[in-house]
Amino acid sequence: MTYTPYHIEGEGRKGRFLVTCDHASNSVPPDLGGTLGLPADDMARHIAYDVGALGVARGLAEALDSPLAWADFSRLVIDPNRGEDDPTLLMRLYDGSVIPGNRAADATEKQRRLDAYYRPYHEAVAGLAVARDDTVIIAVHSFTRQLRGRPSRPWHVGILHAWDRRLADPLIAALEDEPDLTVGRNQPYPGHLPGDSIDRHALHHGRINTLIEVRNDLIETEQAQTHWGARLAPLIQAALTKVPD
Repeated sequence: MTYTPYHIEGEGRKGRFLVTCDHASNSVPPDLGGTLGLPADDMARHIAYDVGALGVARGLAEALDSPLAWADFSRLVIDPNRGEDDPTLLMRLYDGSVIPGNRAADATEKQRRLDAYYRPYHEAVAGLAVARDDTVIIAVHSFTRQLRGRPSRPWHVGILHAWDRRLADPLIAALEDEPDLTVGRNQPYPGHLPGDSIDRHALHHGRINTLIEVRNDLIETEQAQTHWGARLAPLIQAALTKVPD
């Protein structure tokens, strides 16, 4: 089977949303030998991918009758949610784990990975985004409950945004009305990095957008992932009705 660095699901769906999942996979491409030298336990951690995020993104895209684009390479190979000049684009150490396969990765190797994996994914997302003039981009991620040596994170879900809060504000309000949820605004991370996926595909084009972070211990099973996708969809649709034309 020929390797491809990204996948598109539901391209023919009629919804105006475009769901993306940058950190969907912990796979390492065959031309890197299928491994970065990390043990399997590390590759199963949040350092390699966003655990459970792809299942949530699939459920959400289906519920919104909209396409999904996801990257099929580990964030440790090269991070598709970073700008091309971001110093964390290609990590050598992450949450206490050294990445042996990146130790000798020089500028030439970084450019090769950009051309082989990162840029094709973003070209695919860009192509889907321009398919209609009212595209709304929903980026789906997950976060770990606790980094090594750091305090536990109390939020069930975080909504990240930059200066464009058109969708984030009503979505946060809707989530905060859910009695069982603790919701973070720009938690557990700041809402904007120059050159990140939302910056690249939404902010630079004036597209309505938001980034959703679900705590990964809540979406460990396929059933839980489907549940979260189905739960988020009507809240997003309702929030969109409150965005000014």
